[in-house]
Amino acid sequence: MRILVAMSGGVDSSVVAALLKQEGHDVIGATLQLYDHGETTKAGSCCAGRDIMDARAVADRLDIPHYVIDAEERFRNSVIERFADSYARGETPVPCVACNQGVKFTDLLGMARDLGCEAMATGHYVRRIEKDGTAELHRPVDLSRDQSWFLFATTRDQLDFLRFPLGAMPDKDAVRAKAEELGLAVATKPDSQDICFVPTGSYAGLVEKLRPETGAAGEIVNADGDIVGRHDGIARYTVGQSKRLGDIHTQTKDGARQMVTRIDATTRRIVVGPRQGAGRHRFRLRDVNWLIDAGEEGIRCSVQIRAREAVREAWVRQEGSHTVVMLDEAAMPAPGQACVLYRGSRVLGGGFITADIEEESAQ
Repeated sequence: MRILVAMSGGVDSSVVAALLKQEGHDVIGATLQLYDHGETTKAGSCCAGRDIMDARAVADRLDIPHYVIDAEERFRNSVIERFADSYARGETPVPCVACNQGVKFTDLLGMARDLGCEAMATGHYVRRIEKDGTAELHRPVDLSRDQSWFLFATTRDQLDFLRFPLGAMPDKDAVRAKAEELGLAVATKPDSQDICFVPTGSYAGLVEKLRPETGAAGEIVNADGDIVGRHDGIARYTVGQSKRLGDIHTQTKDGARQMVTRIDATTRRIVVGPRQGAGRHRFRLRDVNWLIDAGEEGIRCSVQIRAREAVREAWVRQEGSHTVVMLDEAAMPAPGQACVLYRGSRVLGGGFITADIEEESAQ
């Protein structure tokens, strides 16, 4: 089988290319150049400068063709600019989802088909399982490396074409051991970070550079609109956080710990409320992607509303728009974040949490 491997220059995708070559496949390596060589060279980046050279060195070691695709403009428009726009709207974006669905699973996958490949493989920690001729997306064996939450927007057509060889690996140590066994110089290379395109590690600084209005100072108010403090830019806040609020809890009647409950981007106001009792039972989703036939009545499933949060039981109903009804109260959902739907280890689909979170309890 001819397979294109998306090679970021890290140990995971390098091992994928090596494993597939060992299995006798006709492997082609491709690396996306996502930002200028000189801009992002810190440890934890990917798809820039040193990473491209590392990917090429692995390809040379494996004796496979290797292509570098200039995707800087596409990445900036489809990921970085959208990331900044989302914060400017008072949301909390998930750039990895936009990256996978943009330059990786759309542009790169299209290139794979143009090259006559029968599949494209990546170093993501998820499993693709075929049952009755249908490809399913599942959590990996090593749950500590689970990346399924970031891949909920993968379409059925894409999933048919994609392969994820690392999903069955027992742990990351086994992957690094395999890299050492194969003589790959990237065996001990550090992992990339979630927001790999932020050179300084400060996402707020990048957002404020691209959208200066997000760095403007403003008021912190309570639910009644009373001013209880000042903030230094909405880009530094997200729904659910308690940091950077100063000592505003001392201004409440009972001294209750406060948290951000809403961000009003129009007035640049941060709205706060007591952390205790701030959960929700119901919220809505936009841009929902289904990997199953859900039907009009909706489904009972488990949902995960943050990358590192446990799943919760819920109903997902299609009532004009998709409504998630939690069986138990969940922490304040953040607009812009992903809500991924599971049944056991299988990903059923998911969508993005909207700003019109409903506050009434589920009946």
